[in-house]
Amino acid sequence: MEQKNGSSFTGFILLGFSDQPQLELVLFVVLLIFYLFTLLGNTTIIALSHLDPHLQTPMYFFLSNLSFLDLCYTTSTVPQLLVHLRRADKSISFGGCVTQLFISLGLGSTECILLGVMAFDRYAAICKPLQYTVIMHPRLCALMASASWFFGFANSSLETVLTFLLPLCGRNKIDHFLCEVPPLLKLACVDTTVNESVLFFVGVVILLIPVTLITVSYGRIVRAVLRIKSSAGQRKAFGTCGSHITVVSLFYGTAIYAYLQPSNNYSQDQGKFVALFYTIITPMVNPIIYTLRNKDVTGAMKKVLCRGQDSR
Repeated sequence: MEQKNGSSFTGFILLGFSDQPQLELVLFVVLLIFYLFTLLGNTTIIALSHLDPHLQTPMYFFLSNLSFLDLCYTTSTVPQLLVHLRRADKSISFGGCVTQLFISLGLGSTECILLGVMAFDRYAAICKPLQYTVIMHPRLCALMASASWFFGFANSSLETVLTFLLPLCGRNKIDHFLCEVPPLLKLACVDTTVNESVLFFVGVVILLIPVTLITVSYGRIVRAVLRIKSSAGQRKAFGTCGSHITVVSLFYGTAIYAYLQPSNNYSQDQGKFVALFYTIITPMVNPIIYTLRNKDVTGAMKKVLCRGQDSR
């Protein structure tokens, strides 16, 4: 293939934080600690959801899917970043860049849809408690989870192709620590207005559908909870939704900043730190958010720990 279309590059240079060498060692230590906590927290959620029969419900089925997503998403970017923070060579192959963009976009899009599905699960649990087990049948849960993955990676395929079809004319220095759409668009040597408009529209669609589902679900949840006469019942109902709302706010807040703002307003330095937030901070705090006030998870954890001590 010709040099001008950019596909003959042997690779890209991820500039990352190379302009702030004094920051690299600090970031390496902090990110390594956060990454280890991310692995531990999300693996714990997945393990508990499979080991404790009381957690084998639709809510924890989707939660274990979310934890698996977070594990994969963090692992698709952070190990490479840790290596680059300690080495002078910050290159990534062309194929590696395409793969990283495809996987990270696919996992991010899947999580976007999955959070909408989880809101529907909370709606069924609170507004239709007597029919909950019928509505959230295991087959339906598996179908909704599979659909989240399918549409997430279908969206990623489209965005990845649209991004790498742009001619780069020899430019290969990405002012970021990972391959992501906004900094890749800045490498193009042609007008990217059409591509940006299409990508913006696709991003709005993949966000709008789950957001609509979340808004409608929680609108009905609030009405149902307000009809509960006891304050204790209201607190319990809102408590089951509080963790999900917090996670949704963190995820959508960073996603909207990163992908749904005009390119002329996009600050590269701010974009890097926002990307750090959703690649490592959010996946790390999700298990904490879901366990701090969740008696089922903490109870299951105590059972597993006590079982381990008894076996000794």
